Amino acid sequence: MPRFPRLALALALAALSTCSTASVAAAAASAPPDHLTLTVTDSGDPAADGTFVLTCHPAGGTHPAPQAACDRLDELTTWGTDPFAPVPPDSMCTMQYGGPATAHVTGTWAGRPVDASFRRTDGCEIARWDDFAPVLPTTTGA
Repeated sequence: MPRFPRLALALALAALSTCSTASVAAAAASAPPDHLTLTVTDSGDPAADGTFVLTCHPAGGTHPAPQAACDRLDELTTWGTDPFAPVPPDSMCTMQYGGPATAHVTGTWAGRPVDASFRRTDGCEIARWDDFAPVLPTTTGA
């Protein structure tokens, strides 16, 4: 008699794990690809300025290097962190100017909304921009 409840529990758990795995797989298969719109201005390269679409998983869009950009975003993505997070306000940054380039990124990445701005106004912002290459273009500086 004591073995029956354990067997029933084991079968119920097995059924639940199969259902949840199937549900997760179905949700992943039906999820839209990661989709970002990037608007770049004043990069110093007229071909790099403008609005570009980047889709990942699979890579595509009007971005000049979609696969390399998607690969870089995958590298930057860590569970529990936002790769698009701004520089924290209390950061100690060098007072250097990296040029007038700006970028605005909107869309969805890893199932989360993105609305991030980039600029090259100090050492921290320059490092943040450079960390996103080739998602963001290389600039010619000031």
